[in-house]
Amino acid sequence: KQVGDKVRVEIGGELFTEYHYQDASKPFLYPVLGPGELPMTRNWPMEEAPGEDRDHPHHRSLWYAHGDVNGVDLWSEAANAGRTVHAEFLKLSSGPKEGVIQTLNRLESKEGKVLGTDVRTMTFSAPGDVKIIDFDITVKASHGDLVFGDTKEGTMALRLTETMRLKPNKENVGKPTGHIVNSEGVTDGATWGKRAKWVDYTGPVEGQTVGVAIFDHPGNPRHPTWWHVRYYGLFGANPFGIHDFERKPAGTGDYTIPSGESRTWHYRIVLHAGDTDAAGVAKLYDAYATGTR
Repeated sequence: KQVGDKVRVEIGGELFTEYHYQDASKPFLYPVLGPGELPMTRNWPMEEAPGEDRDHPHHRSLWYAHGDVNGVDLWSEAANAGRTVHAEFLKLSSGPKEGVIQTLNRLESKEGKVLGTDVRTMTFSAPGDVKIIDFDITVKASHGDLVFGDTKEGTMALRLTETMRLKPNKENVGKPTGHIVNSEGVTDGATWGKRAKWVDYTGPVEGQTVGVAIFDHPGNPRHPTWWHVRYYGLFGANPFGIHDFERKPAGTGDYTIPSGESRTWHYRIVLHAGDTDAAGVAKLYDAYATGTR
């Protein structure tokens, strides 16, 4: 339901997340509450919270953006950065099994020049013991060719809550930390810049082990994607940053959508209890990839 300048998503009468579409340089979901209503993403910069590092103010909980679109930075909130501007809601629906938010957005330079548009369809559900956000985005080259540039700064991303970090901040030194594993069996820091069908980032929240997995659909351009996943809790799927990830020549990862055409990417974000094996993440991915769930 719409509440002021955000849309509130509830499951069984309990808050799941809220879609913010007017109060920043890009739309984002915050808070993101996992199993047991545990907070899965960092509070800052949306809210002040004790024990949180205040780095990267553009890391707004859960969002989609890229650091080079026709040369414009839509990822950061630097002085010269562009904006992803909410144009309109195309669909707001709720039902016994799922809720849907679908929006039309403009990709703009700082000066307001429209680079292109996108349609984002976010489907929220809670089958069994997990919570799911299906994030499907269709990007259209509506104002000429649209080039997603070769940079690690992107793209389908989250900033996890501080206690889940692979490397703890100073507030959590000596306490249990997070763990990262991908579909190829690569773990922790070695997952950065690698290609994989999925990545799962697990760790403690309020004394319980929980996790967030991002699935890259097999139909996506450049599947399996590369991953911009960091020790401090940044977690992103990025199909464009080949120069940074594989130390190849600059521009290797540039991806052009010709004028008038569209490209679609499908992602699934799974919020689960327990570690990767306990949650059955590999099986959950297979069900997603084959369309059985």
